[in-house]
Amino acid sequence: MAHILFVLTGADHWTLADGTDHPTGFWAEEFTAPYGAFTGAGHRVTVATPDGVIAPVDRASLAPEVNGGPAGAAEVADILSRATEFQNPISLDKVDPADYDAVFYPGGHGPMQDLAVDPVSGALLDTALASGKPLGIVCHGPAALLATAESGRSPFAGYRLTGFSNAEETQGGLADKAKWLLEDRLVALGADYQAGPAWAPHIEVDRNLYTGQNPASAGPLAAQMLTAL
Repeated sequence: MAHILFVLTGADHWTLADGTDHPTGFWAEEFTAPYGAFTGAGHRVTVATPDGVIAPVDRASLAPEVNGGPAGAAEVADILSRATEFQNPISLDKVDPADYDAVFYPGGHGPMQDLAVDPVSGALLDTALASGKPLGIVCHGPAALLATAESGRSPFAGYRLTGFSNAEETQGGLADKAKWLLEDRLVALGADYQAGPAWAPHIEVDRNLYTGQNPASAGPLAAQMLTAL
């Protein structure tokens, strides 16, 4: 049985270019689909957040229309209500990466606000990558990689990866309101960014780094990581 660390945002908003706060958090499917896959395979999960706060869920991610209908929305809500690990997170600064067999970062716009500039998360990502153990990051979760370049060149430079694309941000209606776009910043980081068709599942695997482009990629990304575990 593997022990998997989930790192979730603690931010309930994303500050836009005009200074207004867009309500957000983590995207539910990006937690529930991998959580279900990992725990269903018998693995253990621990959740960590900045300061140990309960991660805020993006309310839009609970709507039936983004979960395949009312039944899908009910299933997502049920998983969140039953996931004791989600309800009892540990503080990110208390994490010892050596205690875990894999690390997983869900997305949502929340990481654009806090994890993108969190040095504790940045150090954890450095260590996770160097360990050779599976490191999974999905959708806006790769914003956390930006914190790995605080003291120079990011160790993720040169890695083939994906994340929420400019096309998806534009179609979602927030590209022209954002201070910066994730795809642009990942390219500037030196990553070999790859995008698939908007909203379709798309994953990239480069060495021990597993990345998914969007919410639909969360389940397939977890399945790919399970082959390594």
